[in-house]
Amino acid sequence: MLWVEGSCLLTSSRVFSKIVVNYNSLLRTPFRSTPNEMDEEQPCNSNLKEEEVRKRQNSNQGSRGSNSSRTSRKSFRLDYRLEEDVTKSKKSKDGRFINPWPTWKPVTIPNFLKWIFTEKDNSKVPSSKQILDLHLPVLTPYFVQNSEQFGKTGAGMRVTWLGHASVLVEMDEVTFITDPIFSQRASPVQFLGPKRFRGPPCTVSELPKIDAVLISHDHYDHLDYPTVMSLNARFGSELRWFVPLGLLEWMQKYGCENVIELDWWGENCIPGHDAVTFVFTPSQHWCKRTATDENKVLWGSWSVLGPWNRFFFAGDTGYCVAFEEIGKRFGPFDLAAIPIGAYEPRWFMKYQHVDPEEAVRIHIDVQAKKSVGIHWGTFALANEYYLDPPVKLKEALDRYGLQTEDFFVLNHGESRDININDDGFE
Repeated sequence: MLWVEGSCLLTSSRVFSKIVVNYNSLLRTPFRSTPNEMDEEQPCNSNLKEEEVRKRQNSNQGSRGSNSSRTSRKSFRLDYRLEEDVTKSKKSKDGRFINPWPTWKPVTIPNFLKWIFTEKDNSKVPSSKQILDLHLPVLTPYFVQNSEQFGKTGAGMRVTWLGHASVLVEMDEVTFITDPIFSQRASPVQFLGPKRFRGPPCTVSELPKIDAVLISHDHYDHLDYPTVMSLNARFGSELRWFVPLGLLEWMQKYGCENVIELDWWGENCIPGHDAVTFVFTPSQHWCKRTATDENKVLWGSWSVLGPWNRFFFAGDTGYCVAFEEIGKRFGPFDLAAIPIGAYEPRWFMKYQHVDPEEAVRIHIDVQAKKSVGIHWGTFALANEYYLDPPVKLKEALDRYGLQTEDFFVLNHGESRDININDDGFE
């Protein structure tokens, strides 16, 4: 059976397995009653030719200056660059958030069904654990094996990939996690919907002390109810939740007390760590968890600005001019976490998910010194081959004259130190 907007439709056994795989996407799809020709490629005003991108990258690198002051704590003064115009969030007449970007097109029921029934699934995730372990190993995070090393980053930062869009970041004396999901399925129920083919590298109980959680939007693979409950049970009111506008009531309903709800360009901090500013920044996406709550919650990215480091989390997004705005206002970033998976077929996915080449453009737009690829290798949410994202990423880096160390990928559970030497400093 296939649930569409609360209605039950019968389908043949021939397509049942494909429906189950895309169950979560179906619940998340922002359906429209009017037709929309998504097969036509819409020109992107912010798309740059490769030569132009290279020029911008070179310009950004030249403006970053010296990092020698990292060995002593900087006096904190956030550079807002208020002269830069930024795009604010917008709502339709019915009070629902809308994408202000010319590069956005909503999904229609006909196009969703066209994707489900006519597009070939090329993900080809093997059922063999041995093969998966060979190509996508799941490592035990360092903080589980050597907890005494946790938090020792000096003036640098450390990132650990926990799968999908979940990264654990240690920087500027705070630790936070992005879009955590430790469940086996990205779904409202744990017996149906996309199942992870690579398990989480640790449990919630094995996590170190976390100061904050950043939520980009409310889709089931980014806002996971069982994980929220587990984190709240473990850390309680000491854990600060940073969430988009419209999500406060949901968080409080399930017992989360220390919740900060922000609009685009809104900012706040963690009590006792006010030198680190968390800013909710734009992206191109949408929200939906039930049949009636479409786009009642805002979506976005996060910019974390500290006296030593700056971190950017793109969340889930299509490519748009927002990232140029973010880079101009808050860049350069020492590290960015940018999605590189769930992008095929492009005629359907491009408005909501970037492909690896567009991920490289985001890396350049936000002026990231380093980036890590996320949103791949965990759930089969689209039609590309499950190992393609890092391959396509390397091809894109080569086209733009960048190195693999500029935009890298990690194994599940693997960590990478940024700006840290043996003394804990750059």
